[in-house]
Amino acid sequence: MVWPFTSASKKDEEASRQPVAWTESLNETDWQHYKDPRNWIPTLLVTATVLASLKIYRSYLRRIPGAIHIQPNFFRKRSLFGRVTSVGDGDNFHLYHTPGGRLAGWGWLRRVPVKKTELRNKTIPIRIAGVDAPEGAHFGRPAQPFSTDALAWLSSYILGRSVRAKIHRRDQYDRVVATVFVRRWLLRRDVGLEMLKRGLATTYEAKSGAEFGGLEEKYKAAESKAKAKKRGMWGGEPQFFESPRDYKTRMNLEEAQSNNAKS
Repeated sequence: MVWPFTSASKKDEEASRQPVAWTESLNETDWQHYKDPRNWIPTLLVTATVLASLKIYRSYLRRIPGAIHIQPNFFRKRSLFGRVTSVGDGDNFHLYHTPGGRLAGWGWLRRVPVKKTELRNKTIPIRIAGVDAPEGAHFGRPAQPFSTDALAWLSSYILGRSVRAKIHRRDQYDRVVATVFVRRWLLRRDVGLEMLKRGLATTYEAKSGAEFGGLEEKYKAAESKAKAKKRGMWGGEPQFFESPRDYKTRMNLEEAQSNNAKS
């Protein structure tokens, strides 16, 4: 007897519960279902979109909190966009990475910290490539002439502004050596080059490890022009001029002699 509102008899139900061999059930699979593009193309597109989104996020939108978090394959291939939160000397500063800039919500949906406590261990130390600014007073050493001028100019030029740093490598102090660009009056300016033009830095003079990012000739030409026009640190008498490299060499020698005398 078939009950009302049912479509199968008890005999039919018992027949459907009979054990079936695994090979028979396999052979009965409707493989044609999987051959229909309408069934697998949407899944493929969703998977590809998710994987591509993850790759874009990891490569371009994930915030990098410090120098040690930069992937080795980023150097010489990538640049970092961010806000300058502090200037430590005439040729280095700290960068808060803001990937994607305003398009990613920075400045209107996502806030850049301003307090030192909020910025601790969240910024990238940047060393401007190819230039050497006069040394300030630190570690018991006296300041070089024009060190305060270089620091004041760099602070007024980039502090609190968004810059793009084309990263080259990490130095022995775990700073990221980079060519730095900033927008001024809608024009993109090379910060290191502008310092050389004003006589507030020399080209980097280390015997090894100097990094110019392919701009060495351009930098040296700007330095020669500033020197000829006696701008900034080139304004004094040539016989009394001491480059930042010569200053550091002299200081190291004097400290070594002093330590030897004490021992």
